[in-house]
Amino acid sequence: MRRLAICLAIASGAMVAGLPSAWAGGEGVGDADEGRDEPGTVEVIEVSGLLDPVLVDFVEGSVTSAEESGAISLVLQLNSRGAVVGDDDITELARRIADSTVPVAVWVGPSGSRALGAAAQLAGVASEIGMAPGSRLGETGDQILPEDEFGVVFGDNAALLRDESVGATEAEDLGIVERPAPTIGDFIVDLPGVETRVVEGGEVPRREPVTIVRFSQLPLVSQLMHTVASPAVAYLLLVIALGLLVFELYTAGIGVAGAVGAGALVLACYGLWVLPVAPLGVGLVAFSFFGYAVDVQTGVVRVWTAIATVSFVVGTLLFYDGLALSWITMGVAIIGVLLAFLAGMPAMVRSRFSTPTIGREWMIGESGLAVAAVDPDGTVSVRDALWRAHTSRVTPIAQGDPVVVVGIDGLVLDVAPEEDPAPEEAGSAE
Repeated sequence: MRRLAICLAIASGAMVAGLPSAWAGGEGVGDADEGRDEPGTVEVIEVSGLLDPVLVDFVEGSVTSAEESGAISLVLQLNSRGAVVGDDDITELARRIADSTVPVAVWVGPSGSRALGAAAQLAGVASEIGMAPGSRLGETGDQILPEDEFGVVFGDNAALLRDESVGATEAEDLGIVERPAPTIGDFIVDLPGVETRVVEGGEVPRREPVTIVRFSQLPLVSQLMHTVASPAVAYLLLVIALGLLVFELYTAGIGVAGAVGAGALVLACYGLWVLPVAPLGVGLVAFSFFGYAVDVQTGVVRVWTAIATVSFVVGTLLFYDGLALSWITMGVAIIGVLLAFLAGMPAMVRSRFSTPTIGREWMIGESGLAVAAVDPDGTVSVRDALWRAHTSRVTPIAQGDPVVVVGIDGLVLDVAPEEDPAPEEAGSAE
């Protein structure tokens, strides 16, 4: 419905058709004045998710933009369960909303949306509040906005909303909202200053705005950073990153797993920087992958796997300070990690070292080729299999030069130039 409204606003430049209907003659709005050339605009922005630095900057910038464009009103389509920024940032945003020369209204919707905690307190300083059926408002907690500046947010209803949330019908009965607003369109047509027209047709007449309505949301890059800063995404990105990096340790060369793991780790670090994490929980999760890596090295599930599993589960439960991961998110992560490190990774390592063409003891003295320069570390090919390699020679081995295996340290081959293998230094597989 919102996309339809945008398309028709661009096509007509005069009205937004298809916005949800409302009865003609509703409160606060009359029919359009045909003599008026400029119907004005209403700006609508989507504010969804925890209030993080990206979303706070977006709202502040939208208020400034609405003031500069001379908009009739700015509407925040709100669905947020709280904030992960400091109280000072929330206070500054509330001050910006309250002092705006353009009225800033809040519609909590669509159905199923929530405005809780700091987000609910921000709604309390808006010029007008609307709620969709099935939405909730409240659980504000202790007021973080200075009472000497903002008064008691929600007035007589503050005590009720401190620990509880209310639906649209109860909010109307309490006077928190003035009228029903099942859709964003019903809310917009009743805003002060919005011009409407009555459209006949269908079973009942309906009103639609002559005032232009413009919808906007976070830019693409900002959406990415906002998504990364959500609790479930940041946690899963860290788990995926650590898993891929451990996997990369047991593959030759720098491959796709390492590159993807590094990228996921960077994004996860940003999300964890924004969110209130518990250092103990993050540390336990990181430590668990070290424990898994120890047993993956042997290809056999042993005591380190048990220690890692306990560490991972406990770390997951303690991961955030004041935020909770859903059971679905935790279940997906725990089951995925267990499948990978109890079955997948050990089987891969056993398979790799049990084939007749890639054995450990057999490789001592075998010839190969430097796929990448070994200086002192690089990659070599032995019987068409890629291996990490190290040379203790002062002179590096150039790419394409023949090499001979003189020893093995874990999964890394010790190699020398083929013309100077120095057999006296050759070791045996450890």
